[in-house]
Amino acid sequence: MIRVLNIISDTNLGGAGRVLLNYAKYRDRSRFDMSVILPRGSVLRDMLEPMDIPVYEIDGMADRSFDRADVGKLKEMIRRIDPDIVHTHGSLSGRIAARACGKKIVYTRHCAFPVKSYMRHGPGRWANRIFNMHYADRVIAVGESTKENLMESGIPEKYIDTMMNGSEKVTLPPEEERRKLRRQYGFSDEDFVMGILARIEVYKGHDDILDALSLLISEGLSVKLIIAGTGSYEEKLREKAAAFPEGTVVFAGFIRDISQILAVMDVQINASYESETSSLSVIEGMSAGVPSAVSDCGGNPDLIADGVNGFVFPARDSVALAACVRKMVSDPSLCGRLKDGALRVYEERFTGKKFAESVEAVYEKLMR
Repeated sequence: MIRVLNIISDTNLGGAGRVLLNYAKYRDRSRFDMSVILPRGSVLRDMLEPMDIPVYEIDGMADRSFDRADVGKLKEMIRRIDPDIVHTHGSLSGRIAARACGKKIVYTRHCAFPVKSYMRHGPGRWANRIFNMHYADRVIAVGESTKENLMESGIPEKYIDTMMNGSEKVTLPPEEERRKLRRQYGFSDEDFVMGILARIEVYKGHDDILDALSLLISEGLSVKLIIAGTGSYEEKLREKAAAFPEGTVVFAGFIRDISQILAVMDVQINASYESETSSLSVIEGMSAGVPSAVSDCGGNPDLIADGVNGFVFPARDSVALAACVRKMVSDPSLCGRLKDGALRVYEERFTGKKFAESVEAVYEKLMR
């Protein structure tokens, strides 16, 4: 039995937390013992404990990667739990504490923001390389774009294990309930509904989606948009959306049950132009038979193939995005083929079980 202690600093449910929950559900309990350290008050506690996973809370660490005081608290807890492997999700404090305790360390990189120039060349690159290799034995890159991002900052390829995210299959409610949900949001059966599931941050491309929506409406198409999520750019986005006719753009806020929002959509949009790895929202949509139109940012083209399970458009190109949606609005049979393709690609590549097996292969490699 390999004992793995996960450390995550998130207090709310974000991408890293969803990845952790997906692994927890599909892990091989006969070979891997899983426990988790969280900041006190994290919403993840109530989600992990029903899975029979020991959860430990510490004061501090909340939504931050590093703090000297956190290192001391984590060292004490790691020594008490005594795992074989410490797996950190963005917590530098956890990696430093694990190394001080002499533990094997796996670090998952969940994002792929552009590497700063001082880290791409010379002393900065070498310093980052040495530091990260000292505080991690294996680095998991969630998608090829993340791997390239890590290598650009000096991490040697031989230390990196690349895998795509996977998710639990999302089951949509029956058709009558889906129609009821659409009516609750103000959508008719005739409306074609675009949707985006993402934090409302400027780099997620919500502005480009609104620009594409404006083009489609100007052509007389009955297209609506639902925006799920919250974030620092929400207020400005609401101001821009106010220019549309009432009911055209709907803000749904934070959604815990993703099936309730996917049930409303005809197509899911991912318009990111920074830090896109292997989007869980897109994968979850595929599992429910919802096709996607995605930008060519990061790992998006690794998820979606044109005409198979959706469309890919150049990032920041609202005209190209509008063209993708227009094809689907004008050809219902195409929508049906894309839905079938989304389900097929999910089953072939992106199930939670396949993802868990990939993670566990890293654990076994490290223990050997």
